[in-house]
This record gives sequence, structure tokens and C-alpha cells, in this order.
Amino acid sequence: MSRGYGYIKQFENEILEMKSRGLTQREIADKLGFSKYQIKEFFHRYNKSQRKLAAGIVIKPKGRPRKDGSALPPSIQQLSKLTQLQYELAMKERHIKRLEMENELMRDFLSLAERK
Repeated sequence: MSRGYGYIKQFENEILEMKSRGLTQREIADKLGFSKYQIKEFFHRYNKSQRKLAAGIVIKPKGRPRKDGSALPPSIQQLSKLTQLQYELAMKERHIKRLEMENELMRDFLSLAERK
């Protein structure tokens, strides 16, 4: 029986530990009170993020920027220092690429407006 609304992310360590012990998704769901579909979607999202991290792709946080000023999301802070540095480097490269694109657009606009 599912427990209704709850943050499945809070149970990430327990879910992964149960999976490593060989429990099925249905058994994990029954023990923690989630539906089988919620556990299935959790593994889908978790595996997707792990593939992105392994490939060095930046995982963009959703929503507004954090007010506490922390540069790295908590999911990245618990990874190795090398992965953290790769994440920061990818973020900076993405920012530089965006600035270059804006610069190119501005140059094109000014040339079309016949101003230099």
C-alpha cells in the first residue's frame, strides 16, 4: 500500500542499499510504502543522472538559483573531488559558450543595423 505523497529522494540511500541486497522494485516499494511505479521512476532518474555524471555532462538544477550561495548542488558535493572539479569546469565552459553566442548575436545585429 502506498503512503501517498512523500519525497522519495530522502530514502535514496535505503533504496540503493536494498537494491544491492537483491530486492525487487516491488519489494522495495512495499517495505518503504511507495508504489512500484515510484520506485521504478526513481531508478530511471537515478540511472540517468549517473550516466550524465560519468560522461561529464553538467546536471542543471531546476528552478531559481540557490540563495545560500553554494556553487555545487548537494548531489555533486558527495561525489569525489575529481568529479566536482569536472562539474565546475563543465559549468564554466557552458557559461563561456553562452557568452560567445550572445556576443556573436550582438555583432550580427549591429552589422545588420549598419552600426559598428
